[in-house]
Formats: sequence, C-alpha cells, structure tokens
Amino acid sequence: MDKLGILTDAAKYDVACTSSGVDRKGDGHSLGNCLAGGICHSFSSDGRCISLLKILFTNECIYDCKYCINRCSNDVPRATFTPEEICTLTMEFYRRNYIEGLFLSSGIVKSPGFTMELIYRAIWLLRNKYHFNGYVHVKAIPGTDPELIQRLGFLVDRMSVNLELPTAEGLRALAPNKHRKNILTPMRQIQTGIHANKEELVVYRHAPKFVGGGQATQMIIGATPETDYQILNVAENLYQKFELKRVFYSAFVRVNEDKNLPALPGGPPLLREHRLYQADWLLRFYGFRASELLDEGRPFFNVLLDPKEDWAVRHLEEFPVEINRASYEMLLRVPGIGVKSAQRIVAARRSAKLSFEDLKKIGVVLKRAIYFITCSGRMMYPTKLEEDYIVRNLTSEKDRIRFGSDGMSYRQMSLFDDGAFQRPVTARERLLSAVGHV
Repeated sequence: MDKLGILTDAAKYDVACTSSGVDRKGDGHSLGNCLAGGICHSFSSDGRCISLLKILFTNECIYDCKYCINRCSNDVPRATFTPEEICTLTMEFYRRNYIEGLFLSSGIVKSPGFTMELIYRAIWLLRNKYHFNGYVHVKAIPGTDPELIQRLGFLVDRMSVNLELPTAEGLRALAPNKHRKNILTPMRQIQTGIHANKEELVVYRHAPKFVGGGQATQMIIGATPETDYQILNVAENLYQKFELKRVFYSAFVRVNEDKNLPALPGGPPLLREHRLYQADWLLRFYGFRASELLDEGRPFFNVLLDPKEDWAVRHLEEFPVEINRASYEMLLRVPGIGVKSAQRIVAARRSAKLSFEDLKKIGVVLKRAIYFITCSGRMMYPTKLEEDYIVRNLTSEKDRIRFGSDGMSYRQMSLFDDGAFQRPVTARERLLSAVGHV
C-alpha cells in the first residue's frame, strides 16, 4: 500500500488517460472485457483517471529532466513494483469494480531497455497468467529495443510515447538526456506496425491486434517559450505524419526550484491548455488547419473567445450561413454547431425547411450561432455583422442577448424587423411600407 500511494501520486502528471477506443468482448475464458466507451473520462482532484488504475511501475529515474518531480536529483520517496505486484493490484481492483483497465507508465531504472523488460513481463503475466482481458495502456520508453516494443504492442490496447516538449530546442534546455530522434523512432515503429497488422487482419481475421486503440503522445505547455502557433503546428504534423489518435497538452506545473524553469505568478496555464484542446478538436473533427486558426503575426489564442468563435469573427465575409443550403463542411465552421448537430441538420433538411426552433431541438447552441446563420434567408432577429458587436455580445454578460427557458430569444418586435436586412431601413422604405407599396 505504501508503494501504491507513492506511485499513484507520482503518475498524476501523466494526462494521457482516455476512452479506450477498443471494442473486445469477453471470450468466456478470460476475466473482463473492453468496450469502446468503457473507459470513462472522470478525473480525480489530483489528476488521476478514476476508472483506470493509473500508476508508475517505478519512480526511480536515471534522467534529470528539470521539470519532473521524479528526476534523479530530487530527494523524494522512491518505490518500484514487481511485475507480480502490478498484476495483483490490477486484478484485485478490477474484481472490486474500482477500475476498468490499467494505465502504466514508468521512470527509467538502470536503462530504458531494462525498465521496458519489466513492464513487458508485467503485461505478459496479466494477459497470459491472470487472463485479464480489459483495457491496457502502456507508455513506450524511447531507446528501447524495437523487438520489445513489437512484442508489447500485441499485448496492449494503446501505446504512447511522450514528446515531452514541443520542440527539440526545449528538450535540449530542460531534458538533456532525451533526444527528439529517439522519441520519434518508436512512434514511427508503432505506426508501421499498426499498418502491417491491419493488412494481416484482412487475410487472417483472428490474428492478434497490434495496438488496436492506436497511439498517443503528451507535451508540456508553458515550460518553454513556444507560441500556441508553434505548438499547434507540431500537433498537426504529428497527426498527419504519425497518424496519432490524440495529442495531450499538459499545463506546466512548477514542482521543482530551478532557474531554467519559468515562474508561474498566475499558476499553471490552464486556460491556455484548454484553448489548445479546443483547437486540437477543430483540427481532428472540424476540418480546420493550424494556419487558419493562428499565424506568425497572431501566434496566441484569444483568451476571451474559443478558437472557433475567434475564427468566425475574423472571417465575417463567410457569414451568414444559410442553414437550409450550406455544405456540411461550412456548417461545421459555425460557432454553436458541432459534428452531431451538423449531421442532424443535413439529414433533417432533406425532408423539410428548418427553422430556428428546429435548430434548438437538433442541439444547436443558438446563443452562439445566431450571429452567423439564417433560416430561409432570415436571421433570428436583426443583427449587425460587425466584429466588435458580435464579440461584445459573446463575451459580455451585460450586452449578451437574453434567452428564454426554451433557448429562444424574446423581445418586442417592431414593424420593420427583418433578419434579412444587413443595413438600416431608409426613410423612403418606411414611407413606401406605410402607404402599402412594399
């Protein structure tokens, strides 16, 4: 229990705990199964994913990364599990319904290869001796023998190799024992292995899966001076070149006193981390590119608006979007419209013209979307397509449009209200309307 307390606390800065993405039913002989949505996203206050046994194999480490609590120069309590202890903990926690899987990372004891041998032994025993069939996520250690990573890949559901810091310059400054090439080499090996395994499964349906849940990585944000633009470009390249499932962003927490580490007068940059996750979502699911969201002249995200809102108010020439005619790709770029609601809009408008009330039922967040959309050529109410006006409404509690309990806006209408008008009504138009000529 003493080891468990030390090594769960030491693992709290590893954030790559997510839904498994793997569907594997029980086979009647092994304990447990693995559902695609089986690993929940709940996190405890110290950063651990509640539904996974999230631990380090050891917090002993031969490296001296300046940002890491487990660096060799720190005087902290040390502990190391045995492979059998990892298996016992996992099985006993699973039987008590505490967990649905295992997330195993590690410090480096003696050498990367020696540590990875111990991890492989633990996972092999868990699968073959204890017949555990649940979700297993393991951190691969750069510098390990490729053969060992290959064998481990057939036992786990997901593997990840920590990028640590966004750039090679950052690694040299804060993690002198780690090198970018050593980190990218196992990433490429895992990617190649996944491709080869998919081809094998086409021919042999019952062949074992290699890293069926794909691979991920993690980088620390705020420890080095990279801009959001640089970080987002790194993430985009990783998705394109290594086909990663996820890139995780971990706000830098100053746990060591070191002159090379930045001071954090406002605490960890959690809002920056949040904006990067939002932008990452836009890259993966909404068809955006990093260069559309940021550029060298504007390298940081807006703290007041989320990245999609920020893009929209800077590209008002693209709006308003007609809900009943716009392409699926354009619908995804409207603030307040997500992937599911865009799909529902495309499906529903095949049989009927959609109104604002319909959009509310579909799941569109109208308090953000109304500035950017029309239904049958009309806006929900007269509004100006001006950046300052929209930003003020999106960010200010005082200026924000008020909605009723059903999500719709209520106010006294005037004779000349028309959402299709993008300019003030002229005196001549008022006169013609009054005498019945309009």
